[in-house]
Order: sequence, then C-alpha cells, then structure tokens
Amino acid sequence: MIASLTGVLETVAEDFAVVDVSGVGYLVFCSGRTLANLPQPGEPVRFVVETHVREDHINLYGFAEAGERDWFRLLTSVQGVGAKVALAILSAIGSEELIQAVAAQDKTVVSRANGVGPKLAGRIVLELKDKVGGLVPSGLSASVRGAPSSGDESEDAISALVNLGFQRTDAFGAVVRAAEKIGEKAGVDDLIRVGLQELS
Repeated sequence: MIASLTGVLETVAEDFAVVDVSGVGYLVFCSGRTLANLPQPGEPVRFVVETHVREDHINLYGFAEAGERDWFRLLTSVQGVGAKVALAILSAIGSEELIQAVAAQDKTVVSRANGVGPKLAGRIVLELKDKVGGLVPSGLSASVRGAPSSGDESEDAISALVNLGFQRTDAFGAVVRAAEKIGEKAGVDDLIRVGLQELS
C-alpha cells in the first residue's frame, strides 16, 4: 500500500495529477480543491495517498492533507458513495462546512456536489453523524456537540438565514446557539428569530 508520494509535479489535469518520483510517474486522482492548490509543474509536491486495489486496476487518490483523506475514507464507507462521488463532494464542500452539514443533518449542502441527489445526500449525513467526531477541529467541537437535533427544522432555519444574506457557517453557528437557548421544542420561526439576535 502506498501512503504518500513525494516528488516533482509533472502534469495537472481536470481530475488527476501526475507526480514523478525518482523517474516513475504516478497518476493520482484528486479533488478539485487539492488540484487548485498544487504548485506549478516542475515544482516539488507531496500527496497523502489512499490506495484502492481492485482485480483489474490499482487507483491512487491524492490529498493535500490527512484530514481530506480521512473524509474520503468516511464518505466511501457510505453505501452508494464510490471514489468518484467522494472526490466530487470534497471538490464542492470544504471540510469545516462538511462537518457542520453532517452535524446539522443538512443534506442540501451535500447535494451541491455533482452526482449527489437528495436521497444519497440524506443517507450520507445520516450514516456519518456518529462518525465525524474524530475529524472535528477543537474550535468546532462544541458547536458540533450542540448541533440542533431536528434536521428539517434546523436546515430550514439555516437556509432562511442564508437567504437573508448571511454566510452558511455563520448561520449554522447562530442556529446552534439558538437551539441551545430555546431547547428541544424549538420551531423554525423561533430558531430564525433567536438566530437573528445571535447574528446582530
């Protein structure tokens, strides 16, 4: 198994890069975010790698950091999510926003990725809710632990605040704090009202 590759960047394409390691070119599939942050061809580069071995091929998936690789592993553990879909999700959604989406059961965020419909997005946030703890940065851990438990109501409240012009990450935090203040019986209107107070 290959865990990482360090060499010279040779080629960058739409969904992969080629890295030359001591004269051997390795084709590494990457998310759009990883590809966008690569240096120019000819420059040194390092990938954290996930290796998938099948009967007819060996694929390497490269990531700028271990955290993105860990998300890739989590996403591909969900039924119906292959490597291509996992990379599409990681291309469309940053790690912090993905953590918040899973914690809030906000499938609309996940469904922004190419190839992810509402049904699959719902399965992803449901299956991963109990698994994201190890990926939560310390600054976000309290927010995730206090995430609203009612997926539909919190999702509607967050969407309403976003429609009012607030950033999704800010709206998420405001709804989390609103839910903590109001309690389990918080309705959408209450979450929006208190959320607006938190954002003012």
